[in-house]
Amino acid sequence: MSNIQLIIEERSANIGNFMVGRLLPFREKRMVGPFAFIDHMGPAYLQAQENLDVPPHPHIGLSTLTFLFEGSITHKDSLGTNIDITPGAVNWMTAGKGIVHSERTPDYLRHTTKTLHGLQIWVALPKALEFMEPTFMHVEEKDIPAWEEDGVSYKLIAGEAFGKKSPVNVYSPLFMIEIKTSSHKTISIGESLFGESALYILEGSVISDGNTFEPKHILISNDSKLCSFEMTAGTTVYIFGGEAFPEERFIYWNFVASDKATIEKAKADWTAQKFPPVPGETEFVPLPVF
Repeated sequence: MSNIQLIIEERSANIGNFMVGRLLPFREKRMVGPFAFIDHMGPAYLQAQENLDVPPHPHIGLSTLTFLFEGSITHKDSLGTNIDITPGAVNWMTAGKGIVHSERTPDYLRHTTKTLHGLQIWVALPKALEFMEPTFMHVEEKDIPAWEEDGVSYKLIAGEAFGKKSPVNVYSPLFMIEIKTSSHKTISIGESLFGESALYILEGSVISDGNTFEPKHILISNDSKLCSFEMTAGTTVYIFGGEAFPEERFIYWNFVASDKATIEKAKADWTAQKFPPVPGETEFVPLPVF
């Protein structure tokens, strides 16, 4: 990626009983376009007695995007949604004024060995939509735009780019793109992008300006229009970004807002258990103290 502004190495973080690699936020770059938070989950190889169990927890002011490479997660939320996400599909949950959800290993996998690997992403909502009613959308892999050019495979997971549009119902101009190649290629896609952009290397390596970057690095560009780089054989990258918001966003735990008072109210409401419950769930994650 030409004109690289920042090179960020993936950092480990604990989300309860599961370790993830945290990509955003970073001290020097809190957001890329509307993208506020990105976790790389796994790959985790779980024994029969090991399972993902994230009890009900709240969100406000954002949409969450879950995209798996391997494994499956059962998503339940306070809207009554109960669905398994599988590799290549997209779970798109918009919290708005408030939603609660849990994430667990599906029942049919709980007593088997399994692998879990994927990305979990937060996209902040525009200020005018921070208090919208919560919604949930599931898009199957077959419905995600996918194509091949010059031996390079592309998927438009969310947003708009390359004259194409993902069916994921986003609320601001953005893009999230998967690019894979089995042979060494030069990629020049800057004219198809806009706003801010970043590139995450999942596997393989990327060469830019004579420098080679390995997996678990995120490269943040000064200018999306200068997005040109080389991918070595067997490389997979994810490019994400879009138009930045004019207002700052504040983040506390799972809460994102343009006003700190909104976050304080959400903290108090969760402590008092005023958020709507997840049907069939009795556990909850207590408000952490940082």
